[in-house]
Amino acid sequence: MNGRAANAIPAAHPTLRIDKLLWYLRFAHNRVMARKLAEQGYVRMNGRRIERGHVKVRQGDILTIPQGRYVHVVRIIALPERRSSALQAQSCYEILQTGN
Repeated sequence: MNGRAANAIPAAHPTLRIDKLLWYLRFAHNRVMARKLAEQGYVRMNGRRIERGHVKVRQGDILTIPQGRYVHVVRIIALPERRSSALQAQSCYEILQTGN
């Protein structure tokens, strides 16, 4: 297979970079802050520490995200296509736990 044919095959499960996801879901004010949050090791995905902004997130993954004094544990229900309103962003995840 050449490079073009390999790129034409659709992904079995859609993914999204974790830095984009944190920004789209409004856990960070901008993409740079989202990338720093992921790269500094504060975010966990399925119990594993994330240290790269390019880690791929799938539907059903569980994220642990610190935000100020709180730590949010959320399950990704749907991957957003873009950053939109807070109400639409909240419909993409289910809060499992919030606390300090």
